[in-house]
Amino acid sequence: MDLVITQELARAESQQDAASLKKAYELIKSANLGKSEFDPSESFSPDLFVLCAEQALKMGQPEVSEDCIQMYFKVKAPITQFLGRAHLCRAQMCAPKSAENLEEFENCVTQYMKAINFAKGEPRYYFLVYNASVLYWQMVRPFLEPGYRHHLIPSLSQIVNVLSQTEEEDKEWHAELMLELLECYLQAGRKEEAARFCSTAAPFIKSHVPQKYRQMFSVMVRHELMDKLQLKEEKKNSISLSVTFYINMLKAKAEQNDLPGDVSVILRKAYRHLSRYNHQRFPSIREEKMLLLFELARFSLTLKCMEISSDCLSDLKKMESKDPGKLIEIECLECESEALRLENQMKMYIRAAVEAQLDIIQRLDVALQRAVRLGDPRVIHVVCTTQWNTCLPLLQHNLRHHLRKPLAGVADVLEKVDSLMTLLRCQVHMEMAQIEEDEDRLEPAMEHLRKATRLDTLGLYQDRLQMASTRLRLCTTLYQAPERAEDKAIMAIEQAKKATPKDSVRKKRALLVNAGLALAPDTFQIVLDSENEAKVSTGKSRGRFTYLCAKARHHIVSVDKAAGHLRRLGNENSKERIQIWAELAKVARKQGVWDVCRTASRFCLLYDNVKVKKSRLRRGKKRRGRDGSVQDTWSHPEVALQRQVCPDLLRKFAEVGFIGAEATVHLLRSEGVELNDRAIPPEDLSQHPAGYVPEPPEANAEWITYRTWVESLSQYAMNNWLRSAEIGQEIQEAWIVQNAVVYVLNHNHHLILAGRQKELVDALYHLLSIVKATGHSGDPVMLVTLCNTLARGLIISWIPVQAAEKSRKFMRPNTFHSPLDAGATSEIKTAVEVCEFALNLTNGSAPEETVPTSTRQQLIATWVKAKQLLQQQIGPRLGTEEQGTNEDVSSVTRVLIALEMYSCNGLGLMDFTVPSLAQLVKMASECNWSDPLVELQTLTRLTHFAYAARDHETTMACAHRAVEMGIKYLKIFGPEESRLVAEMLCTATGIQGRSIMENLKGRKQLRLVAAKAFTESARFGGIAGSSTLVMLAARHYWNAWLPLLSSAVYRKKAKGALKRIIGIINKTEARKQEKEKTLLLHQWPTADFQGGGTTEGYFLPGAEDDLTLRAALYGLLFHSHADQDDWEGGLKVLDEAVQVLPRTAHRLLIFKHMVIVKAKLGQNFSMEIQKFKAESEDYLARMWHRLALNSPSVSGELACYNSAIQALQKPETEWQKVEYLMEFGQWLHHRHFPLEDVVFHLRWAVEILLAMKLPSDAPEAEPTPDGEYMAMQMPPQSSVSEAGEVVSLEQLRSVRQLEALARVHILLALVLSPGAEGYEDCCLAAYAFFRHIWQVSLMTAGKSVLESRPLAATSSHLLLPKKEKENERSKEKEKEKGKEEKAKEPKQCQSPAPNKQLEDLPTSIEEWASYSCPEEVLSVLKQDRSDSTVNPSSIQKPTYSLYFLDHLVKALQKMCLHELTVPILQLGVLISDSVVGSKGLADLYHLRLAHVCSELKLSEAAAHHEEAVGQVYVSELEQASCRKDIALKKEKNKEPLLEESLPTLSEQTLPIRPGEIKPLEAKDKILKMNGETGRGLDGTSFPLLWMLKAEVLLEMNLYQPARLLLSEAHLAFQELDEPCAEAQCLLLLAQLANKEKNYGQAKKMIAQAQPLGGSEEFWYNSTLTLAEALLSMEHPGREATVHPYPPPPILRCVTYFRSSSMPSRSSRKKDQTDCLYWNS
Repeated sequence: MDLVITQELARAESQQDAASLKKAYELIKSANLGKSEFDPSESFSPDLFVLCAEQALKMGQPEVSEDCIQMYFKVKAPITQFLGRAHLCRAQMCAPKSAENLEEFENCVTQYMKAINFAKGEPRYYFLVYNASVLYWQMVRPFLEPGYRHHLIPSLSQIVNVLSQTEEEDKEWHAELMLELLECYLQAGRKEEAARFCSTAAPFIKSHVPQKYRQMFSVMVRHELMDKLQLKEEKKNSISLSVTFYINMLKAKAEQNDLPGDVSVILRKAYRHLSRYNHQRFPSIREEKMLLLFELARFSLTLKCMEISSDCLSDLKKMESKDPGKLIEIECLECESEALRLENQMKMYIRAAVEAQLDIIQRLDVALQRAVRLGDPRVIHVVCTTQWNTCLPLLQHNLRHHLRKPLAGVADVLEKVDSLMTLLRCQVHMEMAQIEEDEDRLEPAMEHLRKATRLDTLGLYQDRLQMASTRLRLCTTLYQAPERAEDKAIMAIEQAKKATPKDSVRKKRALLVNAGLALAPDTFQIVLDSENEAKVSTGKSRGRFTYLCAKARHHIVSVDKAAGHLRRLGNENSKERIQIWAELAKVARKQGVWDVCRTASRFCLLYDNVKVKKSRLRRGKKRRGRDGSVQDTWSHPEVALQRQVCPDLLRKFAEVGFIGAEATVHLLRSEGVELNDRAIPPEDLSQHPAGYVPEPPEANAEWITYRTWVESLSQYAMNNWLRSAEIGQEIQEAWIVQNAVVYVLNHNHHLILAGRQKELVDALYHLLSIVKATGHSGDPVMLVTLCNTLARGLIISWIPVQAAEKSRKFMRPNTFHSPLDAGATSEIKTAVEVCEFALNLTNGSAPEETVPTSTRQQLIATWVKAKQLLQQQIGPRLGTEEQGTNEDVSSVTRVLIALEMYSCNGLGLMDFTVPSLAQLVKMASECNWSDPLVELQTLTRLTHFAYAARDHETTMACAHRAVEMGIKYLKIFGPEESRLVAEMLCTATGIQGRSIMENLKGRKQLRLVAAKAFTESARFGGIAGSSTLVMLAARHYWNAWLPLLSSAVYRKKAKGALKRIIGIINKTEARKQEKEKTLLLHQWPTADFQGGGTTEGYFLPGAEDDLTLRAALYGLLFHSHADQDDWEGGLKVLDEAVQVLPRTAHRLLIFKHMVIVKAKLGQNFSMEIQKFKAESEDYLARMWHRLALNSPSVSGELACYNSAIQALQKPETEWQKVEYLMEFGQWLHHRHFPLEDVVFHLRWAVEILLAMKLPSDAPEAEPTPDGEYMAMQMPPQSSVSEAGEVVSLEQLRSVRQLEALARVHILLALVLSPGAEGYEDCCLAAYAFFRHIWQVSLMTAGKSVLESRPLAATSSHLLLPKKEKENERSKEKEKEKGKEEKAKEPKQCQSPAPNKQLEDLPTSIEEWASYSCPEEVLSVLKQDRSDSTVNPSSIQKPTYSLYFLDHLVKALQKMCLHELTVPILQLGVLISDSVVGSKGLADLYHLRLAHVCSELKLSEAAAHHEEAVGQVYVSELEQASCRKDIALKKEKNKEPLLEESLPTLSEQTLPIRPGEIKPLEAKDKILKMNGETGRGLDGTSFPLLWMLKAEVLLEMNLYQPARLLLSEAHLAFQELDEPCAEAQCLLLLAQLANKEKNYGQAKKMIAQAQPLGGSEEFWYNSTLTLAEALLSMEHPGREATVHPYPPPPILRCVTYFRSSSMPSRSSRKKDQTDCLYWNS
């Protein structure tokens, strides 16, 4: 029977035949019951029970196995190996299915221990011990998950001990179990037992299984299970142990968050040790080296040491392994390295970086498939871990849908291999559940949550998973009303989540409010209504701040109700409720339902029972200790610890704190207040009675209540952020602290920009202490920004404000420093410490702590300023005491510190000892700049400081480098960086231009170079989008060009740049000027260019403000078009100006030009002229006058003249009206209108003048320049005087009135022919008016002299004694002067009678001829400004008056009234002396007087006047002035000699068409006054004066002086390019030649003069002179005298011959009266 059963069992085992097993089992069972088919007496072996049970277990029939084992133990079988095997079978049958069933585990372990205890007694049964250990290890696999290993320690330790006793041959298996037992000890936290176990296990493994000793050694190093000295001793002789020691030592430090600063150095040392492995020489170590390289590379990537990992990866590739598993691991390393390179970009979630990360994930997904096919669990785990780490940055709500396939693959593969990485698997399933939920696949999501819950063996995510499961369960049962309040809230929140963007906020809000009401039905609505303005009751009071006060009180009372909710509720479901409140706050924040968000956050934070009860943070105040040091007001708070809260809930509190604070900021902004800002009282729009005195808001209790409430809201937000930071410190999560710091800095950015960091000092100091305790989460930029803001807050209030006044004075040393008080010193010292902490941390010694240079620069500026306030010099090393090892960072730091020292000097504080500018420029050029923007800024600042030091060469060199570099960066940078670059380029080019302007040294061409620099500055300012910078550059451009703009040549040169600048200004102004959001480098007075945005000195006229400058630029551009007669182009410019410029008075200049251009073009200008309706009468009249001068048609001119005259209706504008009537009469005569019309308007002018009633004692207005009139607003009045009123000459006391009447009558005489009726009357009337001017002036002057004499005598008695010497000196001078006058008197032919008064006029022609105006009278006339004397106020245009006076003299001479010309010429002398102030002009009239006196046979008087002139007719001063003005005029019209101004070969200069040449107009020239001084003649008028003198000298037969004068005048006229004047000069020279009988010379002169052209009188006189010369040449020896009527035959021939060269009357623009027509 045994044989049959054995055969059946053998068949079942070999063929896996269940029927054979069943047959064997039935045979055994029947034999056991004694019912065998064979002989019952046949023997039966009990061993068959065990064999059948073992086979049944193998074939998966545990019932058969259980029955066989029970039968075996019922029979009394012999004690053999089958007893042990029976126990092993029973142990396998009761093996636990999961780690939760501890009872089954204990039973199973008991059976294994029975088998082991049975087998260890007999050496022949030792194999059972080994089998039992193997089966045991298979059974305990579920307990190898985290949290269960401690259950294995008792049984596993016994097994390991038994294996040691039995001296098991499989030492490797024994060592494996030892390592697992050591891991169990460590996970259970039994470190001492683990250390004791190591003392025996380590020697065993080292001697028997040396290949596993490195693993044992790594565990001992990492967990410090052996003495460190012993560990170091062991690693000395082994490269692998040395590398293992370094790696695991750093892992231990990393777990303790205590990594040393030289991590990269240690890793580099480990790599160098590993490089000594020569795997080619010793192939046996190849595998170990690869493992070590993999481990070192992965750990280096963890610590972000890219260089080490890259070297390891390179070595692995060089080893050229053929193992597919190793190749997959190498690919994983490559993917991790690429992901690490993308880390910084992934933090910003740049699109390209995200796409690159997804590509890496795709590659790892393919690698995972290859690993699965390979079947190596270790490789699978490596790939899955790498894939998970790569997916982490993309687990955002809007990106995680891309990870569904990769994460699903990871989850499935790990599940198939039954991975023990349960934490990873749990996290993967949680994320997969979230992804499935996002796509509304709820069933798969719930399945993933179930798997995650099963894998969460440590319970880390228990609450979260339970909450998520509940939420998904409720989502699947939307149509069932839940019973629990928490479930109702969850369901409402989930419904709100599913709202689409198209849904209204009202709908979303309703769902969210339902969730809140479900959780807190008693108080949620009350707290929510705290912001409901409809619930605010103001009562009967209606004050200015009543409503605001009521709103604040309502909010305070309503919010206080929330605390009672938690007291009534207790701790019921607190964890779940915290999570629901937090979820409600998050959803409300996401959907923009701010009031629900604030309310939910407030309820959630009620559960934060460890929340610190902070005292209210007072803005800008700190407590100080006795030593003056700043104390942390947040340290040692009173806390109420009711219970310990798990980190997950604390993390929730931190998150909700962030949300609640942000929502509170939103509430503040709805009130019109920024965080931590002060509330602004609303404007009082109510009406009040007269005499009402408004109450200041600070004294109003209602306003104080509202303001306090606003401040409490700011404080609540700040407290939330600070509490979140404390939570981050408590749970040691640096990212929470980092977020808190970022929130505080971002939401207080407006305070930081405004320089109000002082108000944040307490909060920032507290945050800094927390950051120091928890670390900065790998964000050194955040830490540096925090330190910089805190340090500035500490020092900014101690920086003296008065230093700003001295900021314009550069490099001025100061030796006096006011000491600081103890509090200030303490705060500034703290600021220095904070700055030095951040500077030393980021000095480049640790590469991962390096920050951008721009961020570090801010800190450096603060540190240097703090050192200056402490009056501490910075050493020659230019840095802190702790120097970094990175030379690049250190060199840049030194340059930046030196620049900051320069910017701090010269401000009234301590001056730093700075390196020279040349040395600093050299240092900057040698630096290796990592930030090109800072490098460009440095060059710009060096340019500024060099300019401030007046170092022109350095300024130009630095500016050139800055511009060259900046232009390169403009092409490659993005918009924001380009804007900053353009700002610096604008500053650099502006400084460059200013430096050139200050170093002109008379070189006009350099002014154009400077203007080009300013044009570039404006261009860069336009790129920067800064209107301020553009206008500043435009101002400098205007200043550079202004001295040249009087020249049409230079206006043409400026045209192109002017168009560009105007275009830039318009484009920049059209942009919306964004508010500056960048923190200034200096928030205090500085000598840097940032501090002074304006130009030193003043701006020249036309650039006083932006609008004036823009209008002036448009005006200049218009003039450049007008210079070329491009009136259409000019009109386009003006149209653009009107469109662009705002509607202000600045546009009047544009409209003025526009009206004139349209008039010139013959276009309708009625719309434009309406713009001047609001202006004064005289302004409007001047506009019409300008239009008349520019009108192309006679009708247009006539209409404009009429409009100009009709516009003047007020009495105050009568003078202007008289001038226009005179000019209009002249124009009518010129245009051949009837003589009656001409006379009518001139008579009208006479009537107005006679009707004027001027107060004799009233001071007249100040004189205006020639041709200009003062703009005044006056009431209208009729211009026609009352008829019938007779005005006598004696009644006229106004010199101005008399002079105007004389001019009008002279003009009347000129328009009439000499024989016409009234001609002589007009001339005599004019003579009478001029004579009366003498009488009025002398009378007034005589009275003034008489009044001044007794006044002087009286005042002399009142002088102080100390002035006696001065009086004596003045008396002596007067005596000497009197002697000189007496000496002169005898020389005069007639002295005034001794009894004659000063005011008496000469009574005879002889007296007039020899009359000389007394000095006393002249002095009075020069000082007097009344209307009763000849002075610049009464004779406002003296050269015009003299012009008409000359015409009157000629008319009187033609009338043979020579004796009447003497008083008139004497008046000319008086005007020349007292008004014009020109001796040369007075000499001209003396010469004329001398000539007249000669003709009147008054020889003594003639001699007297000749003596007054002297022998010098051309003074050196006149010659110098003339030559100077001619040179200036030539220079002005000279083309600038710049290279770019020269035409290129491709350009062709267009010839001037003959039609474009204007016809020559012959006009009488009038002498011009010196426009700069207002006294004397203009330099260009002296040639005319010389020619007029020469004409008189010719008549007096004084040939030599006449020749001298004409020669000088001829040369000057040639230089001035005045052909008509030159022709007249040549005519006079010809007449001189005739008189000298040099007829050939006269003929040549006439031949030269006539082609030049001239007036009719010129042609007449030149013809007569030519005829005289020709006749005299025909009859030599006989002087020919030519009489005009009748002309001799020869004269008729000459006249006919010359008629072709003289223009016809119809072609000339002006006739003989051209002399009367001038442009005012």
